Amino acid sequence: MKTRQLELIRNDAWLTPYEAAICGRHESFLSKERELTGNGRQSLSDFASGYLYFGLQKTAEGWVFREWAPNATAIYLIGDFNGWKKDEAYRLARLENGVWEVRLENGKMRHGDLYKLWMEWPGGAGERIPAWVKRVVQDAHTAIFSAQVWNPQQPYVFKADDFHPDTSPLLIYECHIGMATSEEKVGSYAEFRREVLPRIVRDGYNAIQIMAIQEHPYYGSFGYHVSSFFAASSRFGTPDELKELIDEAHRMGLAVIMDIVHSHAVKNEVEGLGRFDGSYTQYFYPGERREHPAWDSLCFDYGKNEVLHFLLSNCKFWLDEYRFDGFRFDGVTSMLYYSHGLGESFANYGDYYNGHEDDNAITYLTLANKLIHEFKPQAITIAEEVSGMPGLAVKPEDGGYGFDYRMAMNIPDYWIKTIKERRDEDWHPSSIWWETTNRRADEKTISYAESHDQALVGDKTIIFRLIDADMYWHMQKDDRNFRVERGMALHKMIRLVTATTINGGYLNFMGNEFGHPEWIDFPREGNGWSYKYARRQWHLVDNPNLKYHYLGDFDREMMAFIRSVPCFQSLPLQKIWDSDADQILAYMRGRYLFAFNFNPTRSYAGYGLLAPSGLYQVRLNTDAKCFGGFGLADDKVEHATLPDTLYTSEGKGWLKLYLPARSAVVLEKANK
Repeated sequence: MKTRQLELIRNDAWLTPYEAAICGRHESFLSKERELTGNGRQSLSDFASGYLYFGLQKTAEGWVFREWAPNATAIYLIGDFNGWKKDEAYRLARLENGVWEVRLENGKMRHGDLYKLWMEWPGGAGERIPAWVKRVVQDAHTAIFSAQVWNPQQPYVFKADDFHPDTSPLLIYECHIGMATSEEKVGSYAEFRREVLPRIVRDGYNAIQIMAIQEHPYYGSFGYHVSSFFAASSRFGTPDELKELIDEAHRMGLAVIMDIVHSHAVKNEVEGLGRFDGSYTQYFYPGERREHPAWDSLCFDYGKNEVLHFLLSNCKFWLDEYRFDGFRFDGVTSMLYYSHGLGESFANYGDYYNGHEDDNAITYLTLANKLIHEFKPQAITIAEEVSGMPGLAVKPEDGGYGFDYRMAMNIPDYWIKTIKERRDEDWHPSSIWWETTNRRADEKTISYAESHDQALVGDKTIIFRLIDADMYWHMQKDDRNFRVERGMALHKMIRLVTATTINGGYLNFMGNEFGHPEWIDFPREGNGWSYKYARRQWHLVDNPNLKYHYLGDFDREMMAFIRSVPCFQSLPLQKIWDSDADQILAYMRGRYLFAFNFNPTRSYAGYGLLAPSGLYQVRLNTDAKCFGGFGLADDKVEHATLPDTLYTSEGKGWLKLYLPARSAVVLEKANK
């Protein structure tokens, strides 16, 4: 008897030739799930509870410490409590399956004690930070990392117990704790909670996506070279301070998404997992697959059950211990393919099913999504994936990999390419529409004009590409400058068309909403270890005499408009007109009409758009004076469609609009 066809294939007939490959991956996931859960004798959530067993655990009698290190011949706890020397009282005993354990009485370790493992293996020995450690600190003078006992007398108690994320739509403020301060230093969890969370709420976002939470040895890695996967970075403060930040965000109505890195790990051996028990393949692939060719990092062996246990437990840990609301998975493309997606074009469906896919990684990602939503049904998962692999944001039971959203990574690439390579006269609305709406019908996406990626050293933010050095001299309110006026106008239009064509959510990196100048560059030898570009200059948007606040005000009103429309992201998109010659684009969502004039010089009086008959009122105008525009149109005027006998039976008429050059307007049709 033929089995039911998976929904992924039913929704896309072009996938039919690859049904065997899709079903094979689906069965691999189901088979591994059955294996890990003992054919259903336990749940996936039960399996992914390693953080409650491994590492340092407090008991009524004292402490128990466990570690998985199959290649080790001896392991000792060394630290403040024994003079950092091998001590038989702190020697671990070997149990089964490469697991080691030591039990300690009360008083043998105290809150705040620093410690490490002394690991011995055939032919060598060395210090190691425990793999499952939940707290790691760095010495300010020596820069050496150590594990730290964390057992405060009054641990933080969460207060916001009934929080549920608002995903209608999901409006994400991507942020980095360390660079969220205006001072030239590393910002803290506490400062972010006090000073930045209120800004995000005022600006109308309903979620934050925090980068660089997992501990990483090199600050300049932006958190992408992780060493301690269960430890919240101590650069920004204590675990309790992070919990308080998340609790306060929930109280304010903000979902908190963590940027999680399971695509690779730092090479470091003392701080990280590089050669944890002396072997090269404990956590990572053997041979050529061990090292990532582009990232100078190590690639997890997703085919090992112990690695799956480690990574799945890591997902559950952050949801359980810190109450994160979900994850944005970094580097998914790198995980999916043996080539890590490097040098591949992905020009047709066959490129996703030609045998160069890592089925182990695909199985892991599907298991991770199944676990996350099993443990926390309201959780949010987002895939950073550029190849376009079908099914990424489709439920596992339908043949997909289970993410809720995928990043629309083509959109920021398109905007940067357009700004860099095309004259204003060559901005084609047909191309803009295609890039902002080209996505799979059965998968939700997160659209964005720019994230942190577009502003890293060597590149520029959108506003800096548009205005460049004139930002240094001509951002005062009374200063008229063509490049600044052009840049501000396009900045607003780019954001408006990107945000209002979403089918799931929208993302902005902190500061970009008000045109944060320059780039992101973390302290390094090449810049004299300066924090000048690893911060956010909030005083710019706060200064009423500068033009930055116009962009921030527009972004706030744009967010308010989107949130005012019930289920905005679910309203069907309908293009009603585009003309590359005129550089006009118009589309509708429900009763809302969006009209853009990208022409740099031509304003149009009485430009005709065929739209549903009725009265229309202006809801938002990029050219309004309150947003730094020229205020050329009277937004108080109601616009009535003119009848046309050719379209009367369709309930349509001609809407005649004044569309100034480089401007966009949002209109709402009256409910009559």
